[in-house]
Amino acid sequence: MLRKWEVDIEKLYEGNRITVARAISLVENEAEGAKGFLKEIFPRTGRGYRIGITGPPGAGKSTITNRLAQFYRKQNLEVGIVAVDPTSPFTGGALLGDRVRMTDVEMDEGVFIRSMASRGSLGGLSKKASEATDVLDASGKDIIIMETVGVGQSELDVARAADTTVVVLVPESGDSIQAMKAGLMEIADFFVLNKADRAGAEQAVMSIKMILNFKKSDGWVPDVLKAIANEGIGTPEIAKKIAEHRAYLEQQGELARKRKARLEERIRELVADTLRIDFWTGERKAMLSSRIESLMQNRSTPYDLAQELIDDFRKQQLT
Repeated sequence: MLRKWEVDIEKLYEGNRITVARAISLVENEAEGAKGFLKEIFPRTGRGYRIGITGPPGAGKSTITNRLAQFYRKQNLEVGIVAVDPTSPFTGGALLGDRVRMTDVEMDEGVFIRSMASRGSLGGLSKKASEATDVLDASGKDIIIMETVGVGQSELDVARAADTTVVVLVPESGDSIQAMKAGLMEIADFFVLNKADRAGAEQAVMSIKMILNFKKSDGWVPDVLKAIANEGIGTPEIAKKIAEHRAYLEQQGELARKRKARLEERIRELVADTLRIDFWTGERKAMLSSRIESLMQNRSTPYDLAQELIDDFRKQQLT
């Protein structure tokens, strides 16, 4: 059933690959009708389980994603993958092209892979990537894997978007392990030490576990698994741990809580985006430009001008 967004909804629900690709492009490019399209498919979302894979560059996130997709396909589960790459400063497009590193599953009809640009998202997960997971969810994917760029910045948006978050490290990730104290540790539902055949693997595992021991928890306690993803070693254990975490969330009511928080966050973002567009009219842009000089000369303050702009906006809403 074609609508003004030129995507056949029924074919999307059937998982038609071309239709899924077209739908994600519609959302990613913010084309006309994208918001209406997302409204249309929303009731069909919520069935797919969302897994976030993050960690520093070179840790083997794509390889682990590839192996997990193979594992789930053997269970006859449909898999969707959103690989978020750094944004090209010239084209705005995905730079790394994770599909190149996922040749084992890219031809599988039960696997859909999409590389997307981070577009400046600080946590490495584009807002559009979150909406792309909705498209994959509505298309019938049982498992949706979000692999993020892992640039060492805040990864909080990964945790918000995923039901289970996996942080991948390697024995050489000494700096990253230290950085975990500043936030990465907080978002991991469990860790995977990849390339565990390398020197220093045992010490790295001990370092992570030592940090974990300082965290008091009455609920789920993150574990540390070892893997050699290139050889497929550790994949069943990773999948098993994901299943354990999912069961824990469902039993404790945490899965519903996480998804509720995710919806609340999305509503805040939608409201903020709409208000930002409505706020910055030509008049207020001109007001801002005309007052910059007085700010530079310390005759006014940013706080005064911000309040003036807000007062002007409120006044306009009342008229």
